[in-house]
Amino acid sequence: MVTQNRWLLPEGIEEILPPQASRIEALCRRVLDLYRGWGYELVMPPFVEFLESLLTGTGEDLDLQTFKLIDQLSGRMLGVRADTTPQVARIDAHNLKREVPTRLCYLGTVLHARPDSGGGTRCPLQVGAELYGHQGVESDAEILSLMLETLDVAGIGNVHVDIGHVGIYQGIIRQIALTEEQEMELFDVLQRKASSELQSLIKAWSLPKKTGAMLEYLISANGDVSVLKKAQQRLAPAGPAVKRCLTNLQTVAALVQKRRRGAPLYFDLAELRGYHYHTGIVFAAYVPGSGQGIAFGGRYDDIGCAFGRARPATGFSTDIKVLHALGSLSLQDRRSIFAPAKDDPDLMKCINKLRRQGEIVIVDLPGQKGKAQDLGCDRRLVLKQGRWQVEKIKRTRI
Repeated sequence: MVTQNRWLLPEGIEEILPPQASRIEALCRRVLDLYRGWGYELVMPPFVEFLESLLTGTGEDLDLQTFKLIDQLSGRMLGVRADTTPQVARIDAHNLKREVPTRLCYLGTVLHARPDSGGGTRCPLQVGAELYGHQGVESDAEILSLMLETLDVAGIGNVHVDIGHVGIYQGIIRQIALTEEQEMELFDVLQRKASSELQSLIKAWSLPKKTGAMLEYLISANGDVSVLKKAQQRLAPAGPAVKRCLTNLQTVAALVQKRRRGAPLYFDLAELRGYHYHTGIVFAAYVPGSGQGIAFGGRYDDIGCAFGRARPATGFSTDIKVLHALGSLSLQDRRSIFAPAKDDPDLMKCINKLRRQGEIVIVDLPGQKGKAQDLGCDRRLVLKQGRWQVEKIKRTRI
């Protein structure tokens, strides 16, 4: 008979132990303090909601990633959030109901039915920032700049950001009549940058020559800001809407460069991540050695309509656990002070004072095993000349 390990966690679900948990918590504090300094207010949406509310205004991808269960009180279907962004959009539209631009941020665990990549986590610690109520390029530039600042705070270097605009692809395919199945197939080919497959589709579907040429250009249109100038010429047949999208990208990039000189911005006009969700600029941050993006964002104005109150929206999110794993930030473990187990009012007063000052004080337990150093203590409280004082613990030579 095979004995099953009852303590085994599900695939993609992990627990965080000391001292890593403390380091991640310290990073969370730094990131939230950063957002507070930019005027972003913290919100705490629930982990579980009624399914219809949780998935309002989202695409099929999020539906497939959402764990579902029956509420035993109401009999209605519940969903465990797979992304916090729609919840924050609901809070802005229904709870806050502000007319001014609203800056909100969040931090919390989300749960995915499947990992985004092989061997990846299914429970990211998602952190993000959203800006509602402003439709201009300035808000997109602010969000993109804040994402870069977040990566800086986490100690992540050598970042590059791919930027695209879903309106470019939309403007091109609007000129041809594709079925839903054809559009999905074309979308998949562009995301994989499969040039030979794209050529086969253009021929099989008898697409107009100009449209085919624009799609073939789109799949290879990536690089620095010079790509946008060339795209103005190559994509001119797509009309003024596509031209406006290219101008939008150029303006946002210029604003970000003013805020952060030398910002690592690159352009990928076939970048369509979140195509069924985003409505404008989209961007993703990458680092060498990591095949997946580490932070994602963009504009998603349409979600406000789904909540009955149209509000322009732009934002980004990332996984704190990924930032911690990739970052070079020095988050040193705090050492503790060891206090003896004595019924002394002066000792307790000293311990309380130290704790209020932010020190960690561990009180000895009668009969406990191990020494002070085994508990992570590098100092101890000793009674000298009638006063309790902190002194360093001398290391014992072996």
